[in-house]
This record gives sequence, C-alpha cells and structure tokens, in this order.
Amino acid sequence: MVKRIKTKLDVIEGMLYYWQATSEREKVGETYLNSLANQPEMNYIYDDEFNRESVRRALSAISNREIFHSENKKERIFWNNNMWMMEDLDYTKTMVAPLKTLNLDLLVEKLNSKSIDSHIEELEVIFIPGHADEYKITDDKLIINFFRVKPDLYEDDKVTIGDKPIIDYIEEKLNELIK
Repeated sequence: MVKRIKTKLDVIEGMLYYWQATSEREKVGETYLNSLANQPEMNYIYDDEFNRESVRRALSAISNREIFHSENKKERIFWNNNMWMMEDLDYTKTMVAPLKTLNLDLLVEKLNSKSIDSHIEELEVIFIPGHADEYKITDDKLIINFFRVKPDLYEDDKVTIGDKPIIDYIEEKLNELIK
C-alpha cells in the first residue's frame, strides 16, 4: 500500500543555478559541473552512450561559449536542451515553479484504490534534465525528463507533459510503476 509520494528536484535546482549563472556570462567551474554530473539521480539517464563525462563536456562547452561537437546524438540533444533553457530564463522558471509546489498527496488514495496489493510504501517522482526519453521507471521511482514539462503561457495553472495535465500524466505513470 502506497503511503507517500515524494518529489525530488535536487538536480533541477542545481541546473537552475547553472542556467542563470551561465546566461549572465558567469563562469561556472568544472567542480560544480562535476558535482551536477555526479548527482545520484543523474545515474538514471546514464548508459553506454551517455555518461558523467557527456554531461560535463556539454555543460562546459556552454559555460565556456565553445562550439560543441559530438558524434553522440544523446550528447547533442542534452546540449541543445540546455541551450534552450538559457534562451528564455523566464520560461525556464515557469517550468520549474509548478514542480516546486506539486502536491501528489491526492494521488496516494487513487493509486491504492487501483493497485493490486502493492508492497510499495513510498514512491519517488524525480525530475532530471534528460536527453531522449520522456520518462523512465526504475525500482520504485518515476524518472521524468524535465525538458518535457510544458507550462501554458496563457493559463497559469495549466502544465502538461506529453499533452496530458501533469497530475494525470504522473498518475498514469505511477499506475504503470506499481503494477
């Protein structure tokens, strides 16, 4: 029986500082970039093609205003998504704001009413700056690509992922997780 759904934004908070500082032409040091790449939550997007060094290289190129060359499609997507975040920081902040106030408590009862004797007591919804996948389910965690969060520019409370309201999207994916 699910008792709690925890939302984790640690990596996004760190990236928000990076995007802000870099857009203001401040130099973000390699130590900070490595600390972002080494965040445990980032492991969920790492594979044989995309790893800590991929993150460091892409973010370092942006911070140093260098041209980024890579044969790796995932690295290019990651670089491009991060460049996009810095183009309009107000929009980026509009993406982050609803996640900071996201209350998933109402989903606990809904999930429990649909689940078949789930042994899972705590679920985690983790937002990370991904590359290709919209979401990933690992263990008791729903990993969501932050770059897929789409706030509506005309309706303040309307936020979607994949053309679904964010709460509905998360509920659907958590149902998938507990089955």
